[in-house]
Amino acid sequence: MIDTIVFDVDGTLVDTNYQHALAWYQAFRRFDITPALWRIHRAIGMGGDQLVEAVAGRDAEEAHGDDLREGWVEAYDQYLPHVQPFEGAEQLLQRIRDRGLRLVLASSGQRDHVDHYLDLLDARRLAHDWTTSEDAEETKPAPDLVETALAKVGARDAVMIGDSTWDAKAAGRAGISTYAVRTGGFSVEELQEAGARRVYDSLADLGADLDAITAGS
Repeated sequence: MIDTIVFDVDGTLVDTNYQHALAWYQAFRRFDITPALWRIHRAIGMGGDQLVEAVAGRDAEEAHGDDLREGWVEAYDQYLPHVQPFEGAEQLLQRIRDRGLRLVLASSGQRDHVDHYLDLLDARRLAHDWTTSEDAEETKPAPDLVETALAKVGARDAVMIGDSTWDAKAAGRAGISTYAVRTGGFSVEELQEAGARRVYDSLADLGADLDAITAGS
């Protein structure tokens, strides 16, 4: 039996991936860089420290990296008031707490963004702890944030729930299994190839399988 569940936040508990993609697009356009939106979307789930080079190349990172990240924050702030949790997100967190499990949110988001999500999910009450972009030198798919999240709650046997290939890769590098939801827009095959043990269409479907997940099967 596991004792801890680690949740990704963006795209898993709150519906933000397309807003992030649009915000990054606006930031790139400030510098006359026009990546296809689908390429940006495919990189959502990476931290901003890695996304710029992944989408636009090393030259863009070296010339504009910090300014692009600042522009993304400014653009995303306009979308933040419209962000909503996925259906059943808060109830799922409550069910996990009711089972006596440790619950930790592993986010690479900006502190003020994470604060907003915590309020939306009543997660200050439900989660034992959480991370922000300040908690790791390197973001997903590096394992730093997952390892930090595990350390914050003293996890011994944990699994991760996420929505992207980057979540599954980061969890695998941290030595834990991932159960994935398709809310980030990745296919079942992609998530499985990245290491997800099982893939669900929604949080409701995942919640229906909670007994198996908490048994580590």
